Amino acid sequence: MMRNLSLILVQMLYLSDLFAAEAGMPQLDPKYWASQAFWLILVFSILYISISKFYLPKIKKNLEDRENKIKEDLDEANNLKNISEKKLKDYENIMTNATREVTKILLESKNILNKEIQVKKSAMEKEIESEISKAQREIINLKKESINSINSISEKIAADIIEKITGDKLNESSIKATAEEISKKNLVKYL
Repeated sequence: MMRNLSLILVQMLYLSDLFAAEAGMPQLDPKYWASQAFWLILVFSILYISISKFYLPKIKKNLEDRENKIKEDLDEANNLKNISEKKLKDYENIMTNATREVTKILLESKNILNKEIQVKKSAMEKEIESEISKAQREIINLKKESINSINSISEKIAADIIEKITGDKLNESSIKATAEEISKKNLVKYL
């Protein structure tokens, strides 16, 4: 189908004499060639001059400006990159130094606190020991006093019991000696 269509089209063109100079195409007639060459040279010369003198310099200037702008932007970007890397290194140094300082301060504070705790602990231990020894002395004194009180009470009770049982009043010195002897035997148990 396409083949038939293309054959019909070629045949119509061939029969209509579109390619012949005699059929009315002045471009193909040699007598008009000189004027055509003149106008061709004139138009192309004007076109060439206008493009080379007006348009190309502007385009070239724009390209150079664009290239210079790109170079400036790249240089500025590199400078900013170098500055940011320097700032980053400075920041890392500051952070490292700050970490060292914090660690140092923590250790110093810990040592100071440990010393203060030890001082307070030893003071508290001394105070507790003195209170304990004071309390022990008081207890021993109370025991001794209570033993003396018990002896005197036991002497009175023993004298009253003997007097009620026998009806006679005994010698206080013998009751006292007996009570002291018994209390000395049992004194070791209580002290």
